[in-house]
Amino acid sequence: MMELDTMSAKREITRDDILDMEAYGASRKERRVEMVARKKNRRVDVGPHATAYFECYATMWHQVHEMLFIERGGEEQIEDELRAYNPMIPNGRELVTTIMFEIDDPVRRKMVLSKIGGIEETVFLKFAGETITGEPETDLDRTTADGKASSVQFVHFPFTDDQAAKFSQAGAEVTFGFGHPEYGHMTLIPEVVRAELAGDLD
Repeated sequence: MMELDTMSAKREITRDDILDMEAYGASRKERRVEMVARKKNRRVDVGPHATAYFECYATMWHQVHEMLFIERGGEEQIEDELRAYNPMIPNGRELVTTIMFEIDDPVRRKMVLSKIGGIEETVFLKFAGETITGEPETDLDRTTADGKASSVQFVHFPFTDDQAAKFSQAGAEVTFGFGHPEYGHMTLIPEVVRAELAGDLD
């Protein structure tokens, strides 16, 4: 079974990385337990509704296999999943997040999302005198014409070499937040999460 640490250095999932679904199914339970543990150090809650999940090769490899295992779409689906998820793997000088606005009540969810259109343009990281503004994934518009935000946003944070070095300093205080007037929340990223994410910048 491919170790999660080995996966960390990879930047792209290829067809050769895809397991046979029978083989994946045999180890699926163990892999899911490992992934839950890994993701604990790759998530940050921001404000009452938002959670940022920082992606990497391992999380995307797992997501692709879960989609293939559940949907059983064969070779054609493999290519579709690779096209969808490879852009979410950090390229070595970026962090990549899936941001989810998780609100159970559908009425409240609709109300909140209707007020935060364009929030994907306001995401930022601040540390050591640096501010990196997130760049939304360009696959489709995540805010509708009437100003309603999607409950799921995909955002990249591009780093310079100097910014990567500052972020990777042990104990660096990193703030993750939103600059939207209707959701101006921010939080300090825990050190254990910062240390994990620093590995994405190698």
